[in-house]
Amino acid sequence: MPATAATIAAPGRRNEDHFAIGPDWAFVLDGATAPAGVDSGCVHDVVWLVRHLGGALAELLTTSDDALTDVLAEAIDRVRRAHADTCDLNNPNSPSSTVTLLRLRDQAEHLVLADSPLVLDVDGEVRTIVDGRIDRLPSYTREAVAELRNSRDGFWVASTVPEAAHHAVTGTTEPFRRAALLTDGASRHVDHFALTDWPGLLDLLDERGPASLLAEVRRAETNGTPPRRAKHHDDATVIHWTP
Repeated sequence: MPATAATIAAPGRRNEDHFAIGPDWAFVLDGATAPAGVDSGCVHDVVWLVRHLGGALAELLTTSDDALTDVLAEAIDRVRRAHADTCDLNNPNSPSSTVTLLRLRDQAEHLVLADSPLVLDVDGEVRTIVDGRIDRLPSYTREAVAELRNSRDGFWVASTVPEAAHHAVTGTTEPFRRAALLTDGASRHVDHFALTDWPGLLDLLDERGPASLLAEVRRAETNGTPPRRAKHHDDATVIHWTP
């Protein structure tokens, strides 16, 4: 599986992104940074969550032929059980993560949960698959976001509710020529800074690789306007897959 990847942490912070690449699958996770002063009800941090969720996903994707929604639901449940005895799993601010997952069998299967996009080149047509529900919330106060997280009227993330997996954006396509799985810290190259478009992003990855894309994002963050409702500098991860 010809795939390359790069990840960088926001300056001065631990990297709350996580990624993995397998024989016929790949995924990126983007842990949600906990707001200062918010009680998550959990003794673990976001890094713990993404590493444990990533480990469960990698094991299940290697051993299971189940649908991607079922794989993710089982992975969330495994992580839930791993800290059920120490943490308040009913706290709406419990650590959480986006999930973007791609598996290549006879068809390409995808799952996107929350705001980490997937870009596919299928026979020269570039398709962007996003879960835009977090951009359509009625309010972005801390209290409103907590209430709307993992609810039918809000948005869904991988946290303590296995049901969230079944609310992901999913689908299949014919096998792809190129793909990019990005956390939103990397996708801002296109969707905030407009340094190129989605086809141009794939071309950049082809020509110069993931590390170059992330370096351009960092330069733009340093010199540009911070994204709306987002950190000035963010963890950023990209997988570039060319079967």
